[in-house]
Amino acid sequence: MKKLILVFVMCVSASWGYSQSSFKEDVEVLQSIYGKSKADLVKQYMNLSDAQNVAFTKIYDKYEEQRNALGQAKFKLINDYAANYETLTDEKADELAKGTLKNHMNYEKLYCKTYGQAKKAVGAINAAKFIQLEVYLQTIIKAEILEAIPFIGELDKSKIK
Repeated sequence: MKKLILVFVMCVSASWGYSQSSFKEDVEVLQSIYGKSKADLVKQYMNLSDAQNVAFTKIYDKYEEQRNALGQAKFKLINDYAANYETLTDEKADELAKGTLKNHMNYEKLYCKTYGQAKKAVGAINAAKFIQLEVYLQTIIKAEILEAIPFIGELDKSKIK
């Protein structure tokens, strides 16, 4: 299973190489790779019965739609940060920080809501499996993003380790 996740992460990571393309194209590339590959990964990992899979797929599809919207908001914030990095003001830093915190809270709310729905449909163990996998994947993606963007004030990240 970890090998599948590693391949998936490598595909997602490779998509960040399209730095010259527009924001819209980046989001479309990320979501097309992430959505299809991730759906296959989730289905294999969950290993649900046919009846459970039908019930879970409805919940998962709705979750992915909402997660995609949150992902778009996250990438807009990243692009806004990149566009304003050189001339960052207190006001812009505040706006970006609040937007980022709100985005993180919205992800957490979505996890909680989806867990409750999945628990009713496929049981607590299966719902927990999904949330565990999703948080794991999102954490890896978040780490990749954080490695790619500079700290405010150019803090050398290599000295933190």
